[in-house]
Amino acid sequence: MKFIRDSVHGNLKLSEFEVRVVDTPQIQRLRRIKQLGFTSLIYPGANHSRFEHSIGAMYLASRLGEHLGLSEEKTGILRLCALLHDAGHGPFSHVSEGVLERSHESLTLELVGESELSDIISEEYDPAQVMSILRGEGVLGQAINGELDVDRMDYLLRDSHYTGVAYGIIDVERLIYNMKMENDLVLDRKGVQAAESALLARYFMYPSVYQHHTTRIVNSMFRRCLRKLIDQKELDASRIYIYDDMDLIVMCRNHEGFIGDMMRRLDNRDLLKMVESVKLNELEDPHRVFKITETEIKRAEEEIAEDMDLDPDYVIVNLPEYPAFDEMRTQVSVGDSIVNLSHISSLVGALKEARFNHADICVYVPRENVDSFRDFSLHDYMDLPERRPSHPRQLRLTVPDYLKFR
Repeated sequence: MKFIRDSVHGNLKLSEFEVRVVDTPQIQRLRRIKQLGFTSLIYPGANHSRFEHSIGAMYLASRLGEHLGLSEEKTGILRLCALLHDAGHGPFSHVSEGVLERSHESLTLELVGESELSDIISEEYDPAQVMSILRGEGVLGQAINGELDVDRMDYLLRDSHYTGVAYGIIDVERLIYNMKMENDLVLDRKGVQAAESALLARYFMYPSVYQHHTTRIVNSMFRRCLRKLIDQKELDASRIYIYDDMDLIVMCRNHEGFIGDMMRRLDNRDLLKMVESVKLNELEDPHRVFKITETEIKRAEEEIAEDMDLDPDYVIVNLPEYPAFDEMRTQVSVGDSIVNLSHISSLVGALKEARFNHADICVYVPRENVDSFRDFSLHDYMDLPERRPSHPRQLRLTVPDYLKFR
């Protein structure tokens, strides 16, 4: 038996078997993967790792297993899956995932299946069952990869703790206490307020942390570097889970030209600047924005660069992540029926309308080129939905105002 002291949950107990899993190179690598990528450039305390999050999710899995009355074996396999669920994450977590064609969940399954983890797991559990749970199948799978899973509970608490942004504080105790296992993992009606609180937490963490305007800039800069490394065959995207953060930083620093310059800018926080922001809630059909293809974006970047006499690499058109908020689909037990949270919560209905309030399409260029974009309009370069009549085009900020946004 071993204990790990966690900043969020306190002393976490691990069995000898779990210690062996934790001590594999595949899990130890997660110590060198930042949970929030480059967000420490905005929130200096956000240096926590995927490893911390994984053992935190493992702890919450055991709490949930105990509450549900699961057997020792089922609780153990649930803990193991929570520990493994992020093993396939690439460097800087979701920053690199935005460039890849496969999800980290898919890469996790591949990593677990082909590494020594599979041999260790098979000593205690059926690897096929572990894979099934990691895919989110069955009741146990919903606890790891569902609408209100232990993964989400831990990262909201942890990201809030390390960034100092209080929006992510959720009532984990009440959520777990009101979970029930029927045909699916469902929430008792008494836990609806706690579920609404978790939904609101993610809604507010979205613009404050995950899609903070400067976070999006630094992520876009690094993703462009990563894309070039992959295109130049210097990085094997299919095996991204063998690299850690420093591996990619060193690769980029050793480059000349665009990649080296962009890494130097990130090292010294000499970031690109936003010269256009098109708010999605000002458009007639915001959903259409998420159907814009990579080809359309690249063409727009090239045309903007040509008109502004810039290198196309230094013009970035950035689409926001789709604000899905899966918690809206949480299944709630009401009497003899199971209903969707959105059917009994007026708050969810309001958030469905409000989810585009903080989402926007942005254009980023180097600081020294901002002045050229005084009369720039992205609508001239992309087929975007029309603006709503109630949202006339707003006055743009002056160049000195842009330079304040660091």
